[in-house]
Amino acid sequence: MAQRGIQPDSAKFCCSICLDLLKDPVTLPCGHSYCMSCIKDCWDGEEHKEIYSCPQCRRAFTPRPVLEKSTMLAELLEEVKTMGLQAAPPDLCYAGPGDVACDVCSGRKLKALKSCLTCPASYCEQHLQPHYDSAPLKKHKLVEATVKLQENICSRHDEVMKIFCRTDQQCICYLCSMDEHKGHDTVSAAAERTKRQEELGLSRQKIQQRIQDTEKDVKVLQQEVEAISRSADKAVEDSEEIFTQLIRLVEKRRSDVKQQIRSQQEEEVSRAEEVEEKLKQEIAELRRKDAELEQLSHTQDHIHFLQSYPSLSCLSESTHSPSINIRPLSYFEDVTAAVSELRDKLQELLSEERSKISLTVTGVDVLLPQPEPKTRAELLQYSSTRMEEKQSYPRHLDRFTDLCHQVLKLNCVFFTWDCGRHSHFSSDMKPEVRGI
Repeated sequence: MAQRGIQPDSAKFCCSICLDLLKDPVTLPCGHSYCMSCIKDCWDGEEHKEIYSCPQCRRAFTPRPVLEKSTMLAELLEEVKTMGLQAAPPDLCYAGPGDVACDVCSGRKLKALKSCLTCPASYCEQHLQPHYDSAPLKKHKLVEATVKLQENICSRHDEVMKIFCRTDQQCICYLCSMDEHKGHDTVSAAAERTKRQEELGLSRQKIQQRIQDTEKDVKVLQQEVEAISRSADKAVEDSEEIFTQLIRLVEKRRSDVKQQIRSQQEEEVSRAEEVEEKLKQEIAELRRKDAELEQLSHTQDHIHFLQSYPSLSCLSESTHSPSINIRPLSYFEDVTAAVSELRDKLQELLSEERSKISLTVTGVDVLLPQPEPKTRAELLQYSSTRMEEKQSYPRHLDRFTDLCHQVLKLNCVFFTWDCGRHSHFSSDMKPEVRGI
């Protein structure tokens, strides 16, 4: 038990699980103490296991120990509380996975608060105090606790590297500068840091400027994308309407042709049926007259025969033209041929117009750089034709000479062919005139 006037180490009365003063303390067979609720929660998460271990020393227990409150430790904690001792501050917490541990602590190490580049070592708050109190140690360079202190130690001489060799572009220690780096261009690491810090500032300015420029480009591209999307949506909407109108027009023409064919069919069939009816009547009349003539041919009365024959033998004119049997018949095959011809022409027209529309669609330009042409077709779209026509402009020394063909090129690519040779002017050249 701590005596009056003596402040005990608060870390000794803290639960290593919750890092607070022990509540309802229990002591394990290994001697380590925990809050009853903390160790229960810890072990309850291991119910599927048959072995239970101490969170600090990892000693295993089988079966699970029965936890009972440590009366003596609880009384001691009550007295500690009456002395106003609180939980250990965060800086005195034990180092866990990923933390920088104090290099001076023995046993279970506390988390390091600072690292000394001069020593080099890392210290918790308690062991760091000499660096604040001792005059020689006050000159040491303290930084936030880091696990990279070993990078500052020369692997050959085990000395702190405080010198930078500009010749070999690496950090070295004092012994290195007297040995393999003797005669090299060396400066202190602090001096090189100052120089590099200035370069770093300039690099950051360039980076920040590029960020601003790129952000502007991104904004422009976003606006371009929005404009392209709006234009594409409008083009799709308009195209759908136009193609719908075309479909309606074709449907109307189909309906008109169908109606015309049916109307002509009805008219021709009606005429044919009318002629057929008249022919049938004529056949019936002829058969009746033939029957009367046959009956007359069998009569024995000569007088009756002679008196009846003139009226019976007189035939009426035929109601149909004899040409009906000799003129060529014409049906609707020609209509099918005409419609097929229309279809072929329409397909050809649609194919041509589709190519034009496709070129128009692919010709939509964005702010992005276009890829270099690779095929002959892609190259030909940048070709130019040499003109032989003379221009009626007055001679002038500042004008083009008429002794050499000229091509004016402005931020584009021209290909001109002459006797199988071609000249290529790059798109990144300045505006200029080249003779061909």
